[in-house]
Amino acid sequence: MNIKRVDVRNFRLLKDVSILLEPKTTVIVGRNNSGKTSLTELFRRLLVDQKPSFRLEDFSLAAHDGFWTAAKLLSAGSALDEVRKVLPVIEVKLTIGYEKEAIDLGPLSPCIIDLDPNCCETLIVVCFAPEDGKINALLADELKGVGDQHKQAFFRSLKDRIGSNYSITVHAEDPNDTNNRKLLDIAQLKAVVRGDLITAQRGLDDTTSSDRDVLGKILQVLFDTAVAELADPKNKTIADQLKRSVEDIQRKLQENVSQHVTDLLPAFELFGYPGFSDPGLVTETSFDVQQLLRNHTKVRYKGVNGLTLPEAYNGLGARNLIYILLQLLSFFRTFRTQASAAVHLIFIEEPEAHLHPQMQEVFIRQIEKIAEEFSKSMNVVMPWPVQFVISTHSSHMANSAPFETLRYFLTAPDPNAQNLRTAHIKDLRDGMSDESQPDRNFLHQYLTLTRCDLFFADKAILIEGTVERLMLPEMIKKTDASNEKSPQLAHQYLTVMEVGGTYAHRFAALLDFLELPALIITDIDSVGADKKTCRVSEGTATSNACIQEWFADPKITPVALIQRPESTRIKEVRRIAYQIPEADGKPCGRSFEDAFMLANKTLFDLESLDETELEKTAFDQAKTHKKSAFGLKYAIDNTNWVTPRYIAEGLIWLACIKQQPTFVVKPEGTTEAIAEEITHA
Repeated sequence: MNIKRVDVRNFRLLKDVSILLEPKTTVIVGRNNSGKTSLTELFRRLLVDQKPSFRLEDFSLAAHDGFWTAAKLLSAGSALDEVRKVLPVIEVKLTIGYEKEAIDLGPLSPCIIDLDPNCCETLIVVCFAPEDGKINALLADELKGVGDQHKQAFFRSLKDRIGSNYSITVHAEDPNDTNNRKLLDIAQLKAVVRGDLITAQRGLDDTTSSDRDVLGKILQVLFDTAVAELADPKNKTIADQLKRSVEDIQRKLQENVSQHVTDLLPAFELFGYPGFSDPGLVTETSFDVQQLLRNHTKVRYKGVNGLTLPEAYNGLGARNLIYILLQLLSFFRTFRTQASAAVHLIFIEEPEAHLHPQMQEVFIRQIEKIAEEFSKSMNVVMPWPVQFVISTHSSHMANSAPFETLRYFLTAPDPNAQNLRTAHIKDLRDGMSDESQPDRNFLHQYLTLTRCDLFFADKAILIEGTVERLMLPEMIKKTDASNEKSPQLAHQYLTVMEVGGTYAHRFAALLDFLELPALIITDIDSVGADKKTCRVSEGTATSNACIQEWFADPKITPVALIQRPESTRIKEVRRIAYQIPEADGKPCGRSFEDAFMLANKTLFDLESLDETELEKTAFDQAKTHKKSAFGLKYAIDNTNWVTPRYIAEGLIWLACIKQQPTFVVKPEGTTEAIAEEITHA
């Protein structure tokens, strides 16, 4: 049994999204402010908080105009049912799959209301919507004006009325019939799905005023689960021994304190105490084991000469890892000692904090084995029905996670709301399913073996090899400096991938899927009739697979490539850049090295040569340079040069290009369109 799919509407950046969850571990990747935290916060509200609640600020910004539209409809005398249709609703729909052969579905049983024997899914829907009979109270102020000033006042007052006029409802829904519903409550939801959250550890490095005893506080939670009714007998024994030890200390301390109080009685008598009617003094000392563990127990590390070291003296990475494991253990123990839910959903935010790259990779590979290890060590027969949802900004974790477990979050302009962006979630399991198996295998292997930042960047540059990689930072710097009034590429979140001309085209589908603006810098790779390398002016074809794929012409000639208009080198938010002459009618380089020489003739003593000799000399000399040495020399030692034209033009284009919206515009679904339709009706 597991959660298969989550649909969310109108919560923060999640205006209308669906995310498929893997049976064990789902890894969420994406740029900052792309909706990852919104998803985590949503489930914290629903599953972790005692009383889930939402505020006006929790509604997607793009949905706010629905309140204004509803208020105008109400003011115009529209029926309350019509007004309700345009009021925004926060909705979360959980699709839970189960085995038809299961003997006992436990707390999920009341949620299964369909009559289809072949159906093995059920839906639980949570809505934050206007309460019956409270629309007038919600939109209490009649609209006496239509200007922005009145609109702002309306929303300021609406903030205070949302909480008292909106409420959360839960119902089960027939997957085959949306009209077949059964009312539930939030307790039944939590009985089906238990939720826990491990937040990103940003406080581990705080040692400003006192040692941070983050780990010690978890011991109290572990003790609570050990004394619970359904706790493992071994854990109960340990807890009982701890309680007896504390009671023994308490008894001895009480006897000691009582003796001291008795010794003080003669001194009290000097002041007339206890008098005729006042009671005598006795002492009672009590210790609370939970308070001792929570407030006075610290995890320390072995030192020398009997000295122990504070928790904060250990490395941040080790502390973070220990913290996560202890939290998972406490979640597991709590799950086992309480009435077990059908599914245990655990969110882990940015577990890479303070972990070195190798530790990050091991963590993401081993996380699923945690459930098995806990069950084994605790002698638990029943498996732990846990699903992990891990959000990360680590390319190492993204690379090490199985390809199909990745969910890519991005934002795009909302077509129905000006200047607003909403989240869009892409599933690499399904999204790349149309690609050929060789291409899918290649991308999977590349992303597994190579450090790849595609999932976290705003733009990408795919390059041929070592020389371009070494010199690209300086080329970006020079291009930005020569175009100061244009967007600066150095200020943008950019990733550079070394893929080679042979493989660059295989990234096209992935780049399109990620909706990532990208510049492909490759070589024209001219060859003669004998398929051997030659100067561009002598070439009859190109051996570059990326260029052949781009123009869908395996026989395209170098001359034809040079003559191609710039518009043919651009496909939406992708551009290909290969060698072109520095000026019309001038010679063209075959590779980066000879193109660089042709752009910097003085630097290589080529300025006195005619066009024919210039091309030949640059072509011949380029073959004598070792690529890494060439790149290092002009990236570090000598930076007084000009960027080749084909690269400079590509970098300027990439700096200026903006992400394009991919959402399908549906004007008939906007609140304004609905309001207009209602008014006309």
